[in-house]
Amino acid sequence: MSSLASWARNLAVFAVVAVAVSILVVRFGFLEPKPALATFFGGLAIAALSILFGLAGFAAIWQNGSRGMARILLAFLIDGMILAYPAYLGLQYRKLPAIHDVTTDPIDPPRFDALARLRTGEGANTAVYAGLYSAEQQRHFYPDIEPIELEIPVDRAYAIALQIVNKRKWLVIDERAPQPPRRIGRIEAVARTPIMGLREDISIRVVPDGDDSRVDIRSASRYFESDLGSNAARVTKFIDDLNTAADADALKPVKKTPVTPPKAPAKTVKK
Repeated sequence: MSSLASWARNLAVFAVVAVAVSILVVRFGFLEPKPALATFFGGLAIAALSILFGLAGFAAIWQNGSRGMARILLAFLIDGMILAYPAYLGLQYRKLPAIHDVTTDPIDPPRFDALARLRTGEGANTAVYAGLYSAEQQRHFYPDIEPIELEIPVDRAYAIALQIVNKRKWLVIDERAPQPPRRIGRIEAVARTPIMGLREDISIRVVPDGDDSRVDIRSASRYFESDLGSNAARVTKFIDDLNTAADADALKPVKKTPVTPPKAPAKTVKK
């Protein structure tokens, strides 16, 4: 039995355990993301080392005919499963802008009020909008992200936006329906990335525009300088969903209260 084959398999198993533990501790909030990610990247490095041992073991088996090919193939399978998605994210990192804050209104972005108090962990991004560089990068890479103009009243726009937030299972931290005199509605919520469960903060602002309404959304990662496109994807999907729901709402027929005809006066029978 090739010792290199055994090393390759053992390292692969250790790598998958390290990666799984790092994901779980972030998802369940046992550690801040940055130290947990050190374990995650350590697991990736061990997986890469396992591949090197596997290649060396394959060469040794080819030369002397010793056993262990099954262990090498198992190691390669585990390593491939561990490294495939991070490799894809690495390509995305090279292709996408290094921004973490995306909004439909870079001039006056929706604020983080309640959410600002949650951005206190070590290395957390500030609640202040990222600024001109982020706005320019967003305009270049995501030109379709613009304010949402809806031909429905502000109260309906707010209700539909809140329905979408709840449907997506974003954790609502604060929500204020439009109230006179300014009639500005606000929703603050937290979304999580699919695998690591990293928290990304969302602020939605709904304002009247005559008889119509305007909706702006901001989505920003709580940690790291690059979001690998996650915030832009979330904002784009929200815009599409909101426009679709608002169009459907505008096409609903207005329910008319049936008019009850007046009762005829009772006839008097002459005797």
